Amino acid sequence: MLVTTSTHLEGYKITQHLGIIRGITVRSRGVGGNIMGGLQTVFGGRNSIYTELCETAREEAYELMMQHAQEHGANAVINMRYDANEVMQGVTEVLAYGTAVVVEKV
Repeated sequence: MLVTTSTHLEGYKITQHLGIIRGITVRSRGVGGNIMGGLQTVFGGRNSIYTELCETAREEAYELMMQHAQEHGANAVINMRYDANEVMQGVTEVLAYGTAVVVEKV
């Protein structure tokens, strides 16, 4: 599966647009994570606890988006983006989305 944030893929011709696809996950921080993340915040610098949480959420949303694209018969995703929203304090939605397409090499 080819994925790009661009509206086209260099060296490929889009033969079919299959529509918008997405992958969504909702994550929350546990008490232990909040305590450790809070301690890292006090000392400043890179916060590895929250970085890992964000990376895991994005990866899960990305994988779900890829599954959705495959279910629609796509072999590529163009104009891929991420979005995130806080559903409530400590609970975040992460969305990966794009346009599912069928491409062929030119």
